[in-house]
Amino acid sequence: MKKNILATLTAGALLTLSLSAGPIHAAQAEFTDIQGIAGADKIESLHQDGLIKGVSDSLFKPEQALNTAEGIQLIADGLHLNLDTIRFIKQPLPSDYFSNVKDGVWYSDAFIRAQFNGIKMSNDIDPSKALTREQYTLFLMQGIEAKGGLPMINIKPVDITDDKELTPEFQGAVQRSLVLKINTLDAEGNFNPKETITRAEAAVMMYNAIEYLEDFNAPKIPETPEK
Repeated sequence: MKKNILATLTAGALLTLSLSAGPIHAAQAEFTDIQGIAGADKIESLHQDGLIKGVSDSLFKPEQALNTAEGIQLIADGLHLNLDTIRFIKQPLPSDYFSNVKDGVWYSDAFIRAQFNGIKMSNDIDPSKALTREQYTLFLMQGIEAKGGLPMINIKPVDITDDKELTPEFQGAVQRSLVLKINTLDAEGNFNPKETITRAEAAVMMYNAIEYLEDFNAPKIPETPEK
């Protein structure tokens, strides 16, 4: 059954995966450049719901690299990270915490929301730098943890062929993303942690994360006792 993700993703997530401006229309032309791309149905589902946009009405550019500013905004908006429960004496600015993140630009608010919702970023993080698969995975899983959507259980590690290429502090997040089916390995069992993550991969992971959170937080119907 198709998930209703419209209520979970905010309109801001659209900006993350868009390189063009303009209003969103209810009826969207299908992307013509995602055929054969893994997760094309999920990308098109997000598109038809008006949540992501391509570089034109019909082109998504699925293999284009996702930079850090786009990735942080996608996570902050897609997981609906906010500051509703925090009271500040002084309104925080990105420049208070990050040397390379500008105040008053399109991604500024996302970095502040991420900062106060458990996403651990270095103070010299570069918004223009392309994100690797392991970096995006770490940020996304930290965001999910902030939402309280990870079960407190011991997981059985997944065998990863190129496990030795993983940055040690990213291993736990990568393993959890695989166990929860937010992420996948390639046909050879590799995670390819140092490769740049693409727009398509980031969109599919976000769809999977939203789907997982919906299932995890859905009311549980008690089983009827057998007579």
